[in-house]
Amino acid sequence: MQRKTVDDGVARGFAQSGVRIANERAVMTLIALNPGASNADLARLSGLGPQTTSRIVSDLEARELVLRGEVLRGRRGQPATPLFLNPDGAFGIGIEIGWRHFEVLLFGMAGITLASIRRSYCWPDFHTIFADVSAEVATLRAGMTATQAERLVGIGVASPSRIDRHIHRLGAPVEQVELWSGVDMADEVGRALGEPVAWFNDGNAACWAEFIAHRLPRPDGLAYLQVGALVGAGIAIDGQVWEGRTGNAANLGAILVADAQGQASYVYTIASLLALEQRLEAAGRTPPRGNPLNWDWESLEPVASAWLDDAGRALASAVLSTRAVVEFDVAVIDGVMPRAVVTSLVERVEHHLAALPPRGGDLPRVSMGHMGGAAAATGAAQLVLFHRFFSRGWNIFVT
Repeated sequence: MQRKTVDDGVARGFAQSGVRIANERAVMTLIALNPGASNADLARLSGLGPQTTSRIVSDLEARELVLRGEVLRGRRGQPATPLFLNPDGAFGIGIEIGWRHFEVLLFGMAGITLASIRRSYCWPDFHTIFADVSAEVATLRAGMTATQAERLVGIGVASPSRIDRHIHRLGAPVEQVELWSGVDMADEVGRALGEPVAWFNDGNAACWAEFIAHRLPRPDGLAYLQVGALVGAGIAIDGQVWEGRTGNAANLGAILVADAQGQASYVYTIASLLALEQRLEAAGRTPPRGNPLNWDWESLEPVASAWLDDAGRALASAVLSTRAVVEFDVAVIDGVMPRAVVTSLVERVEHHLAALPPRGGDLPRVSMGHMGGAAAATGAAQLVLFHRFFSRGWNIFVT
């Protein structure tokens, strides 16, 4: 994939008439990535003229999307006024409808989750899930201030792409497979809420949240794998999530790998919590229920450690296979488990990745994710704000 540069017309603004929105997005993105930048800084970074930049900043300030800080004196030339995004400038609601839980949260432009509600279940029941989500969104909105309600710009929902393909693995009855077949998640959630929503694949939304959580300079390429009931995944390249034509690209959890016996298996059949539950049942143990953060993980030994090792081997194979197709700098491993368990999983991935046959070039760095189980809902809210206010070439404004 050819890397974009500042001359591609994405990172730099355009002064021609008819592209004011693109210029506003460029300026907003630069302020987000360079908090405290001055008008002169923005003009230099964007390639726009100083007058054009000043006019855009004034408009953004009038719409209360941008705040001016105190004038910085003692520098050469005119005193500079630092510019910042207004933390109360805009808000988004993020929803995740997952395999074993749903979550709704309120997210602000300052990058902070202001409120969240999470509910666990054995599997998403088509008969009740949309009403349940709608009720919790109403609870969330009831707690919003008047300013937050006025500046709510959209709702994003993240979910697996085809719930009908795997819901039977969770023990759901056959009728649920039929009910979920062909469902348009955005339509169903929008109908329950009474307003339009934007849909995102849960792996892609979680990948975006993880990408944004990285400190500057963010990686040029990032592969993301999250262990949950199944395995969610995504790829971010040059500041954009690799969604593909249908929004379902980068399904790394469906990569074929060898299991411990050398048989071909999908990553999610080895590295998921569902795979751990099946191992526990095979050992005559009762799998725990509810939020995995609250499981007594010590009581799951030695099954849990054996699963972690096999999961690490499967994820390492998926990382190496993905690297053969897409160049990325870091492979992020995360999960809905306690941080100590995720740390152990990352260690096993690093161990098995180092033991795999080298294919030339450096191995990607492996790191633990920042977001845990909140990644998908957070990413859905972030993407609503991102598509509304910021440039698509997010990552290449970094100085």
